[in-house]
Amino acid sequence: MSAGDEKHERRAERRAALAFLVAAAAAVGLGFVYAGGGNPQAEGLLLAVALGGIGVGLVIWANKLLPQGPVEEQREDLPTTEEEREAFEEDLRGAGLVKRRTLLARTLGLAVLALGGAAVFPIRSLGPSPGKSLKKTAWKPGMKLVDEHDKEVKADTLSVGESITVFPEGHTKDADTQAVMVRVAENQLHPSEERHEWSPEGLLVYSKVCTHAGCPVGLYQVDTHQLICPCHQSAFNVLEEAKPVFGPATRKLPQLPIEVGENGELTATGDFSEPVGPAFWNLG
Repeated sequence: MSAGDEKHERRAERRAALAFLVAAAAAVGLGFVYAGGGNPQAEGLLLAVALGGIGVGLVIWANKLLPQGPVEEQREDLPTTEEEREAFEEDLRGAGLVKRRTLLARTLGLAVLALGGAAVFPIRSLGPSPGKSLKKTAWKPGMKLVDEHDKEVKADTLSVGESITVFPEGHTKDADTQAVMVRVAENQLHPSEERHEWSPEGLLVYSKVCTHAGCPVGLYQVDTHQLICPCHQSAFNVLEEAKPVFGPATRKLPQLPIEVGENGELTATGDFSEPVGPAFWNLG
């Protein structure tokens, strides 16, 4: 390679490195703009500069610094000296080539790293992780049962065959805590051993959120002892732990364990038996 060619390559290398540095600076600026509250116009401009800088640098690298071909050389004999063979082997191994391109590799890596870092910032726009919030509600042991007006519900509020919507005291606005309480004759109940104490005096409390699509299960059919969802007509038998007996729902309504205290006061003894709402919420 002649001195002129080497000088030309070094100039091209500096231009490509400069393009990568500009891209890196624009990516860092993009991150700061987004973190500071965002500005669509500025973000669009900085993103364009970042991507454009990387593109320009790669184009210069490809057109000016990589071997161009095809190359033909007319020659007759191929006698070579020892020095020429050594020089050829050195070129074949790429000696010097990597060294000359170290600057480009580093500046390109810096630009890509900065752009990747800026791309991480929008993740915060997704909001906080739901964590276990879909698996738990505000119901806790000792919480009183109240109606939608936050008025206390007692054991004698309902007669056999009646129903009412209840909430944990102080949480009447929480949709996932809403439950429907029905009263049946005690001799009709045959609970499992685990749920033997959950329905005192024939009072049963189940989540009002349908396990199919999340609609409110608000209709109680006395003669069949079924809670019915008006959206897709899923029906749940309250005498059989609210298992679905009709419609698209495939999962039982979670039951809320309750107890009767002094003066007929009703309180929860824990959260619902299972996560409330559509079954797909619980996948994974």
